[in-house]
Order: sequence, then C-alpha cells, then structure tokens
Amino acid sequence: MENTINTIEESGENTEAIALTQAIQIQDKINQHLKQLSLERLQVVADFVAYLADKESEEATQELEKIPGLLEKIKKNRETTSKANLVNWKAIRSDV
Repeated sequence: MENTINTIEESGENTEAIALTQAIQIQDKINQHLKQLSLERLQVVADFVAYLADKESEEATQELEKIPGLLEKIKKNRETTSKANLVNWKAIRSDV
C-alpha cells in the first residue's frame, strides 16, 4: 500500500517536472522568435499576451464563482477574523 502511495506521489512530481520542462522549452522558442520581430510586432505580441492573461484570469474567477457558497464563506471569514489574530508574514518568514 505504501509503495502504491509513493508511486502515485512520484508520478505527480514527474508530471509537474515534465510540465515545467515543457513550459521552459516553449518560453525559449517564444524568446527566439521575439528577437526577430520589429518594434511594432512586439507591441502586437505584448497586447495579445496581455489579452490571453486577462482571459485566463477571468476564466479562473468564473470557475471560483461556480463554487456554491464560496463568496459568502469568504465574507463571513473576513467579518469574523479579528485583526488581532493576524500575523504579518514577514514576522514568520524573514528570509523571504
């Protein structure tokens, strides 16, 4: 049983490593092509990338909005959480 759990965890880590490697390779290809573009075309690329990022963010927001009761829970937690109970993250992780 433990071996199965370890295999599943390793598989997940391998998948993440593969995805990261692929992302780096794609970014390298993009950077190679960007070096060949004129200033005007670079601006078009920048605008398009901003559009894609905005669209992805919007889709993620819509996905969160579909979770029943999530907004109400967040509002309730904001109201019930005392500022006295909060700790600045810098006080916990000074090395960041």
